[in-house]
Amino acid sequence: MNEPTIQPVSEQLRHQRDSGRFVIKDLELPQLNELQEALTPKLTKFIPHQPFPKQAAFLLLPHREAFYGGSAGGGKSDALLMGALQYVDIPGYSAILFRKTHAELKLAGALMFRAKEWLTSYIDSKEVHWSEQDKVFTFPSGATVAFGYLENDRDMYRYQSAEFQYIGFDELTHFKERHYTYLFSRLRRLQGVNIPLRVRSASNPGGTGHDWVKERFLIEGPDEGRIFVPATLDDNIHLDREEYVQSLQELDPVRREQLLNGDWDVRPQGTMFQREWFEIVQDTPAYAAHVRYWDLAATEQSDTNRDPDWTVGVLISMSEGTYFIEDVRRVRKSAAGVEALVKQTAQLDGTGVSIWIEQEPGSAGKSIVSHYQRNVLPQFNVKGDKVTGSKVIRANPLSGAAEAGNVRIVRGSWNKAFLDEIELFPEGNHDDQVDAASGAYNKVGESGISRIEPEGMELLRNARLYS
Repeated sequence: MNEPTIQPVSEQLRHQRDSGRFVIKDLELPQLNELQEALTPKLTKFIPHQPFPKQAAFLLLPHREAFYGGSAGGGKSDALLMGALQYVDIPGYSAILFRKTHAELKLAGALMFRAKEWLTSYIDSKEVHWSEQDKVFTFPSGATVAFGYLENDRDMYRYQSAEFQYIGFDELTHFKERHYTYLFSRLRRLQGVNIPLRVRSASNPGGTGHDWVKERFLIEGPDEGRIFVPATLDDNIHLDREEYVQSLQELDPVRREQLLNGDWDVRPQGTMFQREWFEIVQDTPAYAAHVRYWDLAATEQSDTNRDPDWTVGVLISMSEGTYFIEDVRRVRKSAAGVEALVKQTAQLDGTGVSIWIEQEPGSAGKSIVSHYQRNVLPQFNVKGDKVTGSKVIRANPLSGAAEAGNVRIVRGSWNKAFLDEIELFPEGNHDDQVDAASGAYNKVGESGISRIEPEGMELLRNARLYS
């Protein structure tokens, strides 16, 4: 089956692809209907129902990357599955659809469950083969549609030798950006094979990946040729809209606005911190208990990992029951670059400041702390912190002190990034600064009174926030 084309709307789509600027909402309803009518005869028999006009537009897009996002109930998941089945009559075609976890993959009503429903008669007649072990449908042409999960880096590298022409992500905001972008390296085809290479995704607003998905498709998208298809409840003609809207009334206002109206701009308020709790001050007491706490979680930024975690070091002091977040240093660098930053920062802080390093479970975590004690910071008081409990539990004491007005922030170039992250915790895309600040707060009571030299504090305060 050749790539479906129509006139004149397809020419508009192709022109917009070449110019890198296109948003489906720019099309009027008659044009969407035209797309729907043109696509339907070209669908394989394995797609059981006619696509809605918005789904048809999504399926006809010639762009490499497109995202169907917005209201719940808008037919996004069906569109993803239709896209995966669109070329199964061509030999050599291979598609895969992802959910974040193995448990989500097996959910009733999710994509794999829905695909089995769509293809039941063909499986019973032996025309399509389903492998429960491998989670793969094989079609008469030899084409395959597989299902996978992508929760961590180990899962990601299971696909390092795979080859797909269609890669789909359901609930994209549940994924980390580096896992999403890595799969582009698996998007390829043999020369001369007339199958488009496509990465397609769908999601509602919200979730831990909300920020990077919004940045990639709604902000950067028009200039990078990434297509955003806005979903609304009205797109799905089979949905009992009135009943569904009534169900959504039980949600909090932010989540309701995201699911009901597909609002990507409404900002969820974190459940643990509010930025107005933190008074910004110019100076701190000269003598106080000081702790610098490091979360060494960073990996380097790359083309396949554009939003990795950060290494973060937070300096907190305590004097007469008041806590001062004096400095935040964070970086995405190699191990050698991280070591250089940690060492330089310790020299600026001075030997009177206790240094804590979050110690990961197992022998590897112990070895890293030992390496810093012996080789990187032999002249400093360095300890490993074997953390227990969730990040939320560890942040509770800091949250309580901040709400009571007992936590100040020293003015610096890092303030905005810190407040942006802590305000969204634990719903935001990153939590490295919160982890380090919580660790420092929980340890500062164990350290003795010390003094940071004024020139050292001034250097820290004016230090560039690495990004």
